[in-house]
Amino acid sequence: MGIHDINRLLKSNRLLFEIRRDRALRQRFLNDMETVMDEYGLTEEEKDVWRNRDIKRLAELGVHPYMIPQFSRLFYGSAYNHNNSEAAEQYRRAIVEQAIR
Repeated sequence: MGIHDINRLLKSNRLLFEIRRDRALRQRFLNDMETVMDEYGLTEEEKDVWRNRDIKRLAELGVHPYMIPQFSRLFYGSAYNHNNSEAAEQYRRAIVEQAIR
């Protein structure tokens, strides 16, 4: 799950990029995730990943490695953006621990 595994056609890449930059879109997404996912044309597989907050599977589908922590912060918060935050813990469990096994 590295830079060579990016799926440039994956709609989740664009959605994550825009959510992290557009506060109104982020709020709209949090209020009505299904509608926003439809607007971005996510596949059913991608939608399931988002619904289940499946960080590992999102990486396996080909989301850019830089965007994976953004996904975690979206659902688990970013106000306390430190190594022991809930967002960082979820990322560590899904990605980092898998990589060192």
